[in-house]
Amino acid sequence: MIDTQDITGLVLAGGRGSRMGGVDKGLQNFRGLPLALHTLMRLQMQTGSTMVNANRNLAAYEAFGAPVWPDVLADYAGPLAGFLTGLERCETPWLLTVPCDTPLFPLDLATRLAAAASEQDAEIAMACAPEDDGQGRITVRPQPVFCLLRVELLGSLVAFTQAGGRKIDAWTGQHRCALVPFDQPGDDAQAFFNANTLAELHALEGTAGR
Repeated sequence: MIDTQDITGLVLAGGRGSRMGGVDKGLQNFRGLPLALHTLMRLQMQTGSTMVNANRNLAAYEAFGAPVWPDVLADYAGPLAGFLTGLERCETPWLLTVPCDTPLFPLDLATRLAAAASEQDAEIAMACAPEDDGQGRITVRPQPVFCLLRVELLGSLVAFTQAGGRKIDAWTGQHRCALVPFDQPGDDAQAFFNANTLAELHALEGTAGR
């Protein structure tokens, strides 16, 4: 099994926040705390150490008490830039990535991803969660920003991004990836709901998620 102390948690807060009108999404209020701080505290309960990936308002993020690292790629290159930054700075065998805009993610996320990675001898363990397919049907889909990554994948990701690659699934598809469904009895249906707009964030505040 993978020990909790062997996992570093990374909050991805480096996006443009374009669908929130360009505001810094991670610093928006959620239940009395900045969204990214709420996410960080939830992650700290599950990992040995934590850090934050952010590209602006760095002093505000540093006030959370965890190391803050901007993207190593220029021009807001997306979540893979955060993955790359995290893997470069990670001092444990595993890195767990979580976006700042999904504050109710499962409290057993790290445990379940780590168990699947061990059982399947995987290089990556990725969460999957129920989603509306847009036609009224619920399907369990991968949530690629919720990934447990072996730190040895750094070289592979450097090569992929240097070649211009930016899509997470195109990169993870090159590696042994365990898909872990979070659709079991007792799992919160809202756990992986991400707030892309301020209206969605306010609606999420009123849900019963723990």
